[in-house]
Amino acid sequence: MSAAETPVPSPRTGRTITTDIPARLDRLPWSRWHWTIVVGLGTVWILDGLEVTVVGNIASRLAEPGSGLAISSGQITGTAAALYVAGACLGALFWGRLTDRFGRKKLFMITLAVYLAATALTAVSWEAWWFFLFRFLTGFGIGGEYAAINSAIDELIPAHYRGRVDLIINGSFWLGAVGGSLLSIVALNTNLLAANVGWRLTFALGAVLALVILLVRRHVPESPRWLLIHGRDREAQEIVSDIERRVEGEKGVRLPEPEGELEIHQRKSVTFLEIARTVFGRYRRRAVLGFSLFIGQAFLYNAITFGFGAILTKFFDVPSDHTGYYFAVIAVGNFCGPLLLGHLFDTVGRRVMISSTYLLSGLLLFGTAWLFDRGSLSADTLTACWCAVLFFASAGASSAYLTVSEIFPMETRAMSIAFFYALGTAAGGISGPLLFADLTGTGKVGDTVLAFSIGAALMCAAGLVAAALAVRAERRSLEDIARPLTAVASRAREATRGARPAPGTQEGRGPAAPPAPSRP
Repeated sequence: MSAAETPVPSPRTGRTITTDIPARLDRLPWSRWHWTIVVGLGTVWILDGLEVTVVGNIASRLAEPGSGLAISSGQITGTAAALYVAGACLGALFWGRLTDRFGRKKLFMITLAVYLAATALTAVSWEAWWFFLFRFLTGFGIGGEYAAINSAIDELIPAHYRGRVDLIINGSFWLGAVGGSLLSIVALNTNLLAANVGWRLTFALGAVLALVILLVRRHVPESPRWLLIHGRDREAQEIVSDIERRVEGEKGVRLPEPEGELEIHQRKSVTFLEIARTVFGRYRRRAVLGFSLFIGQAFLYNAITFGFGAILTKFFDVPSDHTGYYFAVIAVGNFCGPLLLGHLFDTVGRRVMISSTYLLSGLLLFGTAWLFDRGSLSADTLTACWCAVLFFASAGASSAYLTVSEIFPMETRAMSIAFFYALGTAAGGISGPLLFADLTGTGKVGDTVLAFSIGAALMCAAGLVAAALAVRAERRSLEDIARPLTAVASRAREATRGARPAPGTQEGRGPAAPPAPSRP
């Protein structure tokens, strides 16, 4: 259970080492230590959900006289939302590159600090331009979180549990959405809080929660996989040995011997050219898959959530200070999807579950658009339809992040997440708010039906792409799904020695890990 050094110096790649650390991490049973990782890293999506939901729900109040901010509702749901997403896309690319180069831990601390500062400064906005600027910077921090956090989670969570854990963590966005919806009800109640105070306190609360998470993250280690590749194998060895001692102490049994080793050439960094050649050359089918999944889910969510309050108030006469109740209901449906379906991504498999969740959500949204066009829905039944759509869509959207974080080599992982998130979200998340705010804001039934239909069509198209191209990554080592660029070819296949092959895999073919004995 050690990393053996082979003295093969090279000015370009440094040393060559043989290690069993990936196998040691993947054979760990679920433990309290893994829960620490989930809490320390995963809870940031709750903050993201809180941010997005609060802004959407308080838009009408911010636009009223006396809010302390001269801004229109359209500017909040259109311009400010687009700037937030634009910041997230640029932040993902900027921080993603630094995450692959300087490490997961350093960046997931910095990006959360950026988010914390920007959110706090949003709370003291006195002009529209200030509000726009710090919405952009808040998104800039959140975008970096997507790259750094998903990379770290996948590299620290055992292969048996990776799918369900990743889905539930990404789905926890909707716990924040529930909190944001209920919080906005309090913030909009002028009997409790002045019109120019309530909305400021919601942003201030987000900053306080971020500070708490920042303190918890101090105890999350750097990814041993990243340390190995970057010439810091002694640190990787110490971290994994410490984790093993904790798990053995908790379980009261000695861990089984790991199966398989990996031989790698250590190096400091990977160039953009190598990343491009890898992602768009060697793994071009996977690149098409990543783009399809991100664009589909981005447009579906924008079709439903942007202009959500306007739909309820214009078509169903729901008071603006009551829309939070409806959003809380669909947010619960969103979280239940990954929570209840997540384990199926590790058992039934990625291809079946990704394609079916995308297709089902798209078809259900088509049905919702048809019923809305016929005038057959009320505020309550429309919300029920959205719950059904988003139950499946949330699991599918979360699987998009899981997919791009596990199907590319480790040296490109954070940058790949950032790239697909940025381009896919830019297509659906920047143009989406601008397009759907216009469509749902006209008050015409046909325009809103068109918005729903666009999101549904793109979600179905992504589901068909997944049915053809999804990688069967369930319960397989990351090094088996996509061989590291630094791995020595003759030794890479031994990383998960003794496991049975995964049938039908076209790219990154190799053995699969045995079934998970239990779920966390």
